[in-house]
Amino acid sequence: MATTLSRELADGLVRSALHGFDTPDRLAALPGDALLRETLGLDSLDFLTFVERLSTGADRRIEESDYPRLTTVEKCVDFLTS
Repeated sequence: MATTLSRELADGLVRSALHGFDTPDRLAALPGDALLRETLGLDSLDFLTFVERLSTGADRRIEESDYPRLTTVEKCVDFLTS
């Protein structure tokens, strides 16, 4: 059974999974409610890479049916801490 993450750790995990899609400074300053795909210009493959990184980092399988819950940093944190 996966350990529940704190919101702070989950936020760091999300931003870490976005590494390479923008500069570290911009990712650190990314508003929690910014739409990830639009703000960072993520195409489908970029988004899948992000989801795979998030899944690996959280040691939690993320199903395709969960993807609509991963639209912003805040929503990703909510998902990971639920």
